[in-house]
Amino acid sequence: MSYRIGIIGGTGYTGGELSRLLCRHPCVELAALTSRSNAGRKVSAVHRFLKGYTDIEFTGRISDTKDLDLVLVAAPYGVAMEEVPALREQGVKCVDLSGDYRLKDPALYAQWYGREHTDPEGLAKATFGLPELFRKDIKGADLVANPGCYATSAILAIAPLMKSGLVYEDVFVDGKSGTSGAGMNPSQRLHHPTCGESVIPYSIGSHRHQPEIGMAVGMFAGGKTDVAFVPHLLPIVRGIVSSCYFRFKNDASQEDVDSVYTKQYGAERFVHYVPDPSIRDVVGSNHAQVGCSALGNKAVAFGVLDNLVKGASGQAVQNMNLMLGLDEATGLDFPGLGV
Repeated sequence: MSYRIGIIGGTGYTGGELSRLLCRHPCVELAALTSRSNAGRKVSAVHRFLKGYTDIEFTGRISDTKDLDLVLVAAPYGVAMEEVPALREQGVKCVDLSGDYRLKDPALYAQWYGREHTDPEGLAKATFGLPELFRKDIKGADLVANPGCYATSAILAIAPLMKSGLVYEDVFVDGKSGTSGAGMNPSQRLHHPTCGESVIPYSIGSHRHQPEIGMAVGMFAGGKTDVAFVPHLLPIVRGIVSSCYFRFKNDASQEDVDSVYTKQYGAERFVHYVPDPSIRDVVGSNHAQVGCSALGNKAVAFGVLDNLVKGASGQAVQNMNLMLGLDEATGLDFPGLGV
């Protein structure tokens, strides 16, 4: 059986990455990509790396294409909550990559996104789409909120130790991301001559992934957590490393820590517990690496991934697979680049 899939917001890095993954997916047909500025143009004329892989044209609206089974929203925040309600009414499953459905509290959304949420019913019903931690919920969902890239890397690193009860609920997250995370139209501060030979902290105390990390980690801590998050820009195109610092409640050994992470991720296809996580090992793939070291009465855990794949489009396809009853690795089962 072939499922018909649409993408809202097909011209950005995330939309392009979704298209790259889906055009070779054995169980789906890439049936629609929207772009107001490129409507009527061949997708391969904009994403030239897709030449020979798809012949479809951009459309102005997702409603121009009928009989879709699932739609992925890769547009800026604010678009999904306008489009998703009508799609769900038609029985179309949705995966939102924008952030509109991640934060369960409408007041929290308004605080961090600067606008009121117009679909509180959908917000309440959306499932947080991190498969390694919420797989059962995703399988039965018709609306999944794809986590942010920083949030995915941090939550994968934090959740097992927080679930174990070995550490206090306060966590400091030092995140570092490649420049593709800023999108196709970066600010002057992210212009290559400014950031090309530097490491730049930004959005300190105001990054929208901070409440997302706190919300998700709180689910495993059994209550409210205290998360401090400082993102940095690295002079690379793809990749994220999040270093997450904890305090132990009681004495814990490296063996204790290893046992916690091995139990959580030992059977996972895409998340691997390793001694020395490396961005180069995972770039270009849906794989993530997690590591953790005990440091006396403290610990540091690392989450490493490709921000455009496991941090965005790859994870969205993984969620799509689960929602459609497919093996979650379908169309994603390839390794990182290595160099």
